[in-house]
Amino acid sequence: MTNVEITYVGGPTAVIALGGLRLLTDPTFDAPGEYPIGSRKLVKTAGPALPATEIGPVDAVLLSHDQHPDNLDTSGRTYLDSAPLTLSTASAYDRIGAPVRALPAWEHVGLRRPDGRTLRVTAVPAQHGPDGSEPLVGEVTGFVLTGEDLPKVYVSGDNASLDVVREIARRQGPFDVAVLFAGAARTPLVPDAPLTLTSEAAAQAAEILGARDVVPLHFEHWGHFTQDGGTLTKAFAQAGLADRLHLLEPGASARL
Repeated sequence: MTNVEITYVGGPTAVIALGGLRLLTDPTFDAPGEYPIGSRKLVKTAGPALPATEIGPVDAVLLSHDQHPDNLDTSGRTYLDSAPLTLSTASAYDRIGAPVRALPAWEHVGLRRPDGRTLRVTAVPAQHGPDGSEPLVGEVTGFVLTGEDLPKVYVSGDNASLDVVREIARRQGPFDVAVLFAGAARTPLVPDAPLTLTSEAAAQAAEILGARDVVPLHFEHWGHFTQDGGTLTKAFAQAGLADRLHLLEPGASARL
C-alpha cells in the first residue's frame, strides 16, 4: 500500500498527497488580524507557513464550508479561481457558484490518478457545534478518501459530534488516517458548547474510527480556540493513543 503525505500549512489548511494526486483542505492564506463575521469578529494570530504561491498545483480543493473566514478567507477565495475543482456543500455552491461543486453527504466523485486508477472522494456529514446549531453556524461537510492500494483517509472538517463520527465509522470505516479538526472552538454565537472537537473527543474519535494515525488541524492560529497541541498530546496519552498522534509544525510534512 502506498503512503499518504500530509503537509500542514496552518489553521485548517493542509496539502494531502495521495495516489499521485494533491488535495488542499480549507484554503486560508491571509495575514494575522481581525476578521469580521456578521456583528462579531474572529482574531487570527498567525499566518500560513506557506503562501498560496508556494502550494503548487493541486487536483482538487476539499472545502468543508465557506461561511467562516477561518475556513475560507479572502486569499483562499482567490485561490479557488485557479483550482481545477472545489468540492463543498450545496450552501457553498449557492453562495459562490463555480468553481465550487456541491457534493451531498454520502455521494462521491472519482478523480483520475496518474496510473489510470481512481481516487474516490466521498462527502460525509459534519456538525459544526452541538445538536440544533446548524441554523446558526451553517452547513458543513467532511470527506473520505479511498482507492485501490491507498490508505483510507477521513477529513473531518469542522465537526463537533461524536455521533456523527460513529455514523461515518459504521458506514465507511475503519480508517488508516484521520485528519481531525480540533481546538474546541468557542464563540458567542453558540456560547455553551464547542464548535469543533475537544482534545478528549478527538482521542475518542480516533478509537471510534479505528485510525492508526491522526493528524490534527485547525487547533491553533485563531483566538477562538480553547485547546491546543498541548491538550491534544495529553488527551491522546491519557487514552493510550500517544503513538497515533502526529502534531505537525507549520510547514512540516508527515508520510503515513
